[in-house]
Amino acid sequence: MAIPARLVPLLGQFDFARRRLTDRMAGPVRDSGNGTDVEVGPMTDAEYLWEPGPGCWSVRRRVEGPGPRATVLTGTESGDWGRDATPAPHPAPPPFTTIAWRLSHLSELLALRADHTNGSHTLTRDDYTISGDVATAVAAFDTAAGAWRNALLSADDKALDTVGYSTYPHGSDPEDPFLETVWWVNQELLHHGAEIALLRDLYRLRHAGT
Repeated sequence: MAIPARLVPLLGQFDFARRRLTDRMAGPVRDSGNGTDVEVGPMTDAEYLWEPGPGCWSVRRRVEGPGPRATVLTGTESGDWGRDATPAPHPAPPPFTTIAWRLSHLSELLALRADHTNGSHTLTRDDYTISGDVATAVAAFDTAAGAWRNALLSADDKALDTVGYSTYPHGSDPEDPFLETVWWVNQELLHHGAEIALLRDLYRLRHAGT
């Protein structure tokens, strides 16, 4: 099936942001922004779980329970790890979140949206496995991003205009044309990718003693 013309630039943007985030996390090089490769080491488990300040939300072992101001750990209860959360209304000001929290959130929304677009339309946060180490987390991101990309490739022009083509229950997807959902997912990837990149820089500076 030919890719609808309206989807082409959004798909290109998604592919670019996905590759840039993956390279930023795993190395061995990343694009500096001007086409120059910059060396970057792979993220460590300590960095993945680093809490830059007090009261951070992160992913935690279930036996330890939720972190500060969190009341639950999301994710499948059969897993060893969960992500800090609380039912609405959320804490104000919002807690600062670790790389682990942000990457888990991003991967989960990609995986669930893919399922609610061209999959079973049944997966919930309780079905998602939270990763406690960086290697598993990066692999889970790659799998989720690939699933979402396949969901995009399944959409024709009619689907792009269909309200509720994605039935993802944790957003406005059921009320939005699918094209708006595609745009929204791109901005999620772009802004969380930028946050993760900044946290990597801060972690490097902290341990460089500068």
